[in-house]
Amino acid sequence: LGESLYLEFDDVLANEQDYYYKIVHCDYDWTPSALLKSQYLTGFDNQRIIDYGNSYTTLQPYSNYRLRIPNENVRLRVSGNYLLEIYNQRGDLQFSRRFVVYQDLVQVGAYIKRARDYQFLNQKQAVHFTINSSGFPLVNPLKEVKVAILQNYHWPTALYNISPQFILGNELVYRYDKETSFFGGNEFLNFDTKDLRAPTAAISKIEFEDVYQHYLFTNRYRNQETYTYFPDINGDFVIRTLQGTDVACEAEYTDVHFSLPYTEILELDEVYVFGKFNNYALEEINKMRYNEDNGNMEVDIRLKQGFYNYKYVTRNDEGVVALNLVGGNYHFTENNYTVLVYYRNFGDLYDSVIGVGTANSREITN
Repeated sequence: LGESLYLEFDDVLANEQDYYYKIVHCDYDWTPSALLKSQYLTGFDNQRIIDYGNSYTTLQPYSNYRLRIPNENVRLRVSGNYLLEIYNQRGDLQFSRRFVVYQDLVQVGAYIKRARDYQFLNQKQAVHFTINSSGFPLVNPLKEVKVAILQNYHWPTALYNISPQFILGNELVYRYDKETSFFGGNEFLNFDTKDLRAPTAAISKIEFEDVYQHYLFTNRYRNQETYTYFPDINGDFVIRTLQGTDVACEAEYTDVHFSLPYTEILELDEVYVFGKFNNYALEEINKMRYNEDNGNMEVDIRLKQGFYNYKYVTRNDEGVVALNLVGGNYHFTENNYTVLVYYRNFGDLYDSVIGVGTANSREITN
């Protein structure tokens, strides 16, 4: 609470459209809380984003918008879960992003253990942690405290509603195996388009049409391979370019071509390319399609120059998403874990966040 949050996005229509932002306070389960806006905001939201600029010397024109919170119009008053919503001038929701505001009122110590379940011994990572409330007295911690555990800030797989295994004085102890474990997955795949005309390790060829076309090497299935470590940024992306100094307005958009061989392991499942670059969404724009000429699943996505992490995921006809069918699961995989501690006293109108703990599976132990 008190630090700044930054949001930046592009509009490729490049017509300087007006965009507005709203801030919604949410409870532990991400439903809107009972607080009035005046109880969680100082000032007013639903303001027009006035910090923007147009691209220059780029093949794909776009307008770049930037928002900082707090700003001269609004500040956050309380901790908790928040939704930042962006609307166009007609009042249509364009997109939203989650963020969490916290206060350091309790100490959270987290570490990663190898799963003890023999079935998943080489596939899962268990998050163990403690909450020390010596500086923040809890009357009834079993009812007042809730936790959420995230792997690589991926909300769809977050774990909720986990009670402490036991309480020792001022310390809440969580040393579960099954209840707090995640499949390890595999290191994210990556590519780098910072140089428009020079292929990097993941790019097989570059062509030019209306914009540059970057063709990635066809990826292979890693689910049956021996685990191999190579550094990633856990699904994230970084916008960068060698063709200019103002990344926000000089970086080009390029069409990035992804391909994956079709095999019987996919059956009739839908296949998607996803990462933080598209907020881990499964949409038509990142859905792969079968190419009868070469037997590959393919999709091309227009992305701003930069370094990107991505992975292939599948979804069957019942809507079940398999995050690691293509990449496999390995307990060696490097992942970031975050433990959020929520607090609601009797009579409170909202869930506050009183502590955050982090751990990385590089230090995994048996």
